[in-house]
Amino acid sequence: MTEKTQQTPASNPELPTQYAPAEVEGKLYERWVERGYFEADAHSEKPPFTVVIPPPNVTGSLHLGHAFEHTLIDALTRRARMQGYETLWQPGMDHAGIATQNVVERELGKEGKSRHDLGREAFVERVWKWKNESGGQISGQMRRLGDGVDWSRERFTMDEGLSQAVQTIFKKLYDDELIYRAERIINWCPRCLTAISDIEVEYQDDDGELVSMTYGEGEDTIVVATTRAETMLGDTAVAVHPDDERYRHLVGKRIKLPLTDRTIPVVADTHVDPEFGTGAVKVTPAHDPNDFEIGQRHDLPSLTVMNERAVITVPGPFEGLDRLEARSAIVGALRAEGRIVAEKRPYVHSVGHCSRCKTTVEPRLSMQWWVKVGPLAQAAGDAVRDGKVKIHPQEMEKRYFDWVDNLHDWCISRQLWWGHRIPVWYGPDGEIVCVGPGEEPPAGEGWHQETDVLDTWFSSGLWPFSTLGWPEQTDSLAKFYPNSVLVTGYDILFFWVARMMMFGLYAMDGTPPFHTIALHGMVRDQFGKKMSKSFGNAVNPLDWMDTYGSDALRFTLARGANPGVDVPIGEDWVQGSRNFANKIWNATRFALMNGATIEGELPPAESMSSVDRWILSRLNKTVAEVDALYDDFQFAKLSDALFHFAWDEVFDWYVELSKTTFFAGGEQAKVSGRVLGEVLDVMLRLLHPVVPFVTETLWTALTGRESVVIADWPKDSGFRDEAAEQEIALVQQLVTEVRRFRSDQGLQPGQKVPAELTVAGTALAPHEAAVRQLLRLQPAGEGFHATASLPVAGVTVALDLSGTIDVEAERKRLTKDLGAAEKEKAQATGKLGNEAFLAKAPDQVVDKIRGRLAKAEADIERITGQLAKLPQS
Repeated sequence: MTEKTQQTPASNPELPTQYAPAEVEGKLYERWVERGYFEADAHSEKPPFTVVIPPPNVTGSLHLGHAFEHTLIDALTRRARMQGYETLWQPGMDHAGIATQNVVERELGKEGKSRHDLGREAFVERVWKWKNESGGQISGQMRRLGDGVDWSRERFTMDEGLSQAVQTIFKKLYDDELIYRAERIINWCPRCLTAISDIEVEYQDDDGELVSMTYGEGEDTIVVATTRAETMLGDTAVAVHPDDERYRHLVGKRIKLPLTDRTIPVVADTHVDPEFGTGAVKVTPAHDPNDFEIGQRHDLPSLTVMNERAVITVPGPFEGLDRLEARSAIVGALRAEGRIVAEKRPYVHSVGHCSRCKTTVEPRLSMQWWVKVGPLAQAAGDAVRDGKVKIHPQEMEKRYFDWVDNLHDWCISRQLWWGHRIPVWYGPDGEIVCVGPGEEPPAGEGWHQETDVLDTWFSSGLWPFSTLGWPEQTDSLAKFYPNSVLVTGYDILFFWVARMMMFGLYAMDGTPPFHTIALHGMVRDQFGKKMSKSFGNAVNPLDWMDTYGSDALRFTLARGANPGVDVPIGEDWVQGSRNFANKIWNATRFALMNGATIEGELPPAESMSSVDRWILSRLNKTVAEVDALYDDFQFAKLSDALFHFAWDEVFDWYVELSKTTFFAGGEQAKVSGRVLGEVLDVMLRLLHPVVPFVTETLWTALTGRESVVIADWPKDSGFRDEAAEQEIALVQQLVTEVRRFRSDQGLQPGQKVPAELTVAGTALAPHEAAVRQLLRLQPAGEGFHATASLPVAGVTVALDLSGTIDVEAERKRLTKDLGAAEKEKAQATGKLGNEAFLAKAPDQVVDKIRGRLAKAEADIERITGQLAKLPQS
């Protein structure tokens, strides 16, 4: 492997006339990997910089959210590597219990089989086979994007080492009485047939029904309402608020539960809101989390009325009906008894769905394994409060505290076969034994292992240290833990991030898993709408990379990345970024053809032109600005700063202002060639973390060195020249004003015009030739007649426009436009001065008219100015 800090000369190939990303990117990436640029050395004396990849599902493929997040992480790690850190970007994938099991079960279904036909051991073997043959396509797509991860360290959450870490921490938590088994309400998916975590539940507004019905008889009648009438078969109480006078006479009584032969008590509980609905709620402890808590407080029985497939199990006319069929049948039966007092359809309300199969989730009482999160969550909150971990942007801290300070115990068991099987054995006499790594499980008649597996988030919560060899005290763990920064979406702040914080602090003796949590938003379409296949606006990032190149996609994503804020993206923006890459390519080709070089020291400032000193001053200010923005995770602002420096200042101004120097040749051209080489060298290194492929190609061509990946990160030399900056600002002002005037007069950009410039004795005198070149101004020869005069930036530009425009026709056109603008102003002014109109018109209408007035006034000022500048006939 090539030593990553070594820079050996390389061939200096001639650049093609056009940049073709497809011909460059794949070869470059494989070269980087082969040379070991991304491999991290645990024995290096360099300071560490560590980031873990949020492990994508083994079933997944690259989507725009991945591309966005990976671009930001890659930019940070590439910069850190150039800064001299021993940089580890840890890759890997999550075994994704439910998603992966579903994929393989669907394959079996095509063969007319189920997992039960194979049995547990054979089914798990089948999943491993699928994983090895078909899983992990995202790894290849990450290479397409340019992810600079250390592939030699790639991990999988079901690897032997990570499995040992899972078993170790389960045993430790169990022995510390932080893991327990209990019957509680959980989220249950009747399709996947497993408990699921909060993060695996997606809420959406569904059309349902709200049914109000009477319980009890005569004076003991009470009205309750529900959106899930089928659960009334499991009601074991009606609850009212203790201070509600309407129901005080009923508290403690038993009333008849319709459609059954049971009576249920009326209980008083402060959970009930007396202002909501009738102030009375039905209590179904086995099928609602809030009802379960009420049941616990009042010692109510919990009656499960549905099986794991959400089919009614209560003997009687509804037995065997699916929950939705039962809902309709029960409402019909209640209606027949005259107990329905109100029905509202549709009733839009928030309903939880399984994120994997979109089935409506069913709250269900079930015996499960739980983590007692209280002390773990306290430590996770304190780590941020005490400043051990910083959340960026800081305003996200409140959301973090709102979550960790109110965490409920975590259900960690899943009724699946694919995953880390819970390391607990049950004995014939009710014994429970937790087995740690290297320990022999109990044997003998009647002993059997727990059939459930652990929640995927249990193993991914160990990711920052399990991937480094924990529980073994490895060199990698000592070198690269804790992580420098975690870059992730604010949407999983409460789930994956909180679990890593809890487990990291617990397992690593109070050391948090990362110093900083940098949160980003979600990628949306150009209209700010969430991307979804159902909306028809989902984008495959590979399509855009195929069309415009990976750099173009990366730059577009980075340029939209404001901390914690959602990112809109459209194809035309990616196309614009492709144009930027082409601009860098063409400008560098021009520079190489005109003597740009990095050979030798920079010439002394006194030998440079003011244009040279100006661009070097701006270059160093840009280095300082980009560094500060990187440290503040302001990817959008740093990308924007680099875009405008490269396109506006280097290409549109420095190169253009220097063309006369380059074309003239001589010593000054050599000085400017060295300055241009310096500027491009630094600029390409600054751009490299965000757009790695085009910058690698251009930088190696410019410098003849091995790779920009292992080049030094630019440092601000401290060079500043405010006088030169002010001087060039005057040049820019002059050129901009004259260009605007030319445009106003209808002149074509390339159309040449005779002109006199009174620049003698001014700071602009050295730039006359460049200004004339930029503005297409010819010398004022014989017969010159100044028809327009512009005083700009302390000089006067006299133009002879005779023969270039039809002055009278232009005057008529502008006069007509002026009349239209004045009419528009009068109409808008009249409406805004009408009190009766203002009193009735909506705010948005008034705002629109104010906007029309402002535009009309601006148009009048602009057109009047143009008329004043027209040559006098």
